[in-house]
Amino acid sequence: MKSPAVVSILAVAALSLLGPPGGSSVANGPAGLYFEQSTLVRSAGVVEGPGVVSRVWYAGRRMRMEAGDAPGGPALVLQLDLGKAWRLDPEQKVATEIDTARLREKSRMDASLAGDLMGGAQEGRVRVAPLRAPKTIAGHACRGYRLTGPSVVLDLYLAEDLPVGVDAFAEFIEWSGAGQSMAGILVEVRKLKGFPLQTRSRVTVLDRVHETLSTITTVRVGPQPPGLFEVPAGWRVVADTPDSEKE
Repeated sequence: MKSPAVVSILAVAALSLLGPPGGSSVANGPAGLYFEQSTLVRSAGVVEGPGVVSRVWYAGRRMRMEAGDAPGGPALVLQLDLGKAWRLDPEQKVATEIDTARLREKSRMDASLAGDLMGGAQEGRVRVAPLRAPKTIAGHACRGYRLTGPSVVLDLYLAEDLPVGVDAFAEFIEWSGAGQSMAGILVEVRKLKGFPLQTRSRVTVLDRVHETLSTITTVRVGPQPPGLFEVPAGWRVVADTPDSEKE
């Protein structure tokens, strides 16, 4: 069974590297971005489950994420400009407002522990090398890079023909509270040029290898409907309940 810290750090990595919800790079370029990605997780060489398909929309400092085979399911909506976030339940027409301060603190603590396990928390401990074979992903030519730390290997394939880059996710990482804990990895990733269309991470914890492969299958640059980043009219809004109070 995976360590919860490893699960958290892989989730953060997927969001940060493949779903760039920051503001600076995109705010100065296109009005928005939409992409679809598939994610597979392996533990000790065994695939865990059928994988996850997800969709991401974002415009400037607003972002929407959905998981599942069909659009219109449960979603996470972030308004980084206002510091707000909601989980949307379309079946119940309920929007749960997330306590962002508690979310950031939990993310910071999990990322700190996982960062130590991965050996990527300190600057200067991560090596970067180009990969020889290029790839074409979602119709875009990509260059590959390998980042290696004491317990983690991260392969990135980046497309340079899209008007977004790896720096676009920086604000989200800082907002999530994970930036300091992942400093060594993030410093090197931010030096790369292009938008990551594929990310493969291999993390070794207690002699067990956990691997996550995320690949963008569709990407479209352009304006996104503002309503995607709002709570739908007529929905009931409720406060999030801490796990300790749910028991």
